[in-house]
Amino acid sequence: MKKIPVLILMIIISKDLIAQDYSKDVKSADAIVAALYDVISGEANVPRDWARFRYLFKPEARLIPTRKTEIDEFTLKALSPEEYIQLFTTRVSTGFFERELHSKKEAYGTIAHVFSTYETKEKKDGQVTNRGINSIQLFKDKDRYYVVNIFWCAESMGFPLPDEYLK
Repeated sequence: MKKIPVLILMIIISKDLIAQDYSKDVKSADAIVAALYDVISGEANVPRDWARFRYLFKPEARLIPTRKTEIDEFTLKALSPEEYIQLFTTRVSTGFFERELHSKKEAYGTIAHVFSTYETKEKKDGQVTNRGINSIQLFKDKDRYYVVNIFWCAESMGFPLPDEYLK
């Protein structure tokens, strides 16, 4: 009789210890960018899959948003993936959906660059709250891609998107 609860507990624990297979997310530049947008998108109070998010990045990667200061000066802040997770989880209280509208890709050897035009919404089918461009640098290892940097600028900074990045 005592063996049944122990067996059930072992099954539950082992299920949680089995790592998710995110390998399809990193097989191509298109796949990793799609996974990046997908993993941060979701309804309010719905936890994101931060293990999946971390899997996309090299440990030394940086996420670099640009913004305007209170005195209208442009600035940036480099964040590690962990710092981005903390910032996101403490500041995004509404739903957040980000999707790619257009992209330009270039690659050579172990490096790839994706200039990815995006839009954000608070509800999946809601109004657009912002648009901009993510400059995504990727590292191509033997069997997978890694995000090395994401450097972005939003239209809310005062830069309307040119037509060439919307077609």
